[in-house]
Amino acid sequence: MQLDNLQAQHQFHIRQRIRFMVNQYEVHSVASDGSEGGLLAFAQQKRLAFKEQVTIYTDDSKQQPLLGFKARQRLDLAATYDVTDHAGNPIGLFRKDFAQSLLRSTWHVEQAGLPAVTGQERSMPVALLRRFVDSLSWLPYHFDFVAGGQPVFSVIKKWGLRDRYVVEIQHPQIDRRLVIAMAIALDALQGR
Repeated sequence: MQLDNLQAQHQFHIRQRIRFMVNQYEVHSVASDGSEGGLLAFAQQKRLAFKEQVTIYTDDSKQQPLLGFKARQRLDLAATYDVTDHAGNPIGLFRKDFAQSLLRSTWHVEQAGLPAVTGQERSMPVALLRRFVDSLSWLPYHFDFVAGGQPVFSVIKKWGLRDRYVVEIQHPQIDRRLVIAMAIALDALQGR
């Protein structure tokens, strides 16, 4: 996929594949009728890693890296994750706001040339139920990412047996690779 074509996307569908020892994610474009379109990216994350590192490829053959994200520290509750392109050049970063996340998960996203973006779970009641009632931890969560009060992108988890997300992008300059990394991280890292 050419970067210009990826940057022209305003919506993605992300779904998790069910695997035993790894988390796998497919990122799809959205067809004009709203259905799932072609594969844009494929990610794989080892479970129980001490230092998170996820490589996102152009497809599930895992031959051509598109981007990746990696934690700066091991087992840090408020870790910062650097997002880089296939050659290791920086795209941006994201980090969890540990204090804010005690009640409602909060993330910060940074990209050079853009104001800082903050993403937070949309519903405080759902956030509280997920945290304090174990039997409801499966409830879907939705994140809205904003900068200066303006929407940048959102990640909406859909109901279902496996994790599925709709990512909607409102800000034209946000790097879609950074959005893909953050959306995958919401699923892969949210429970930590």
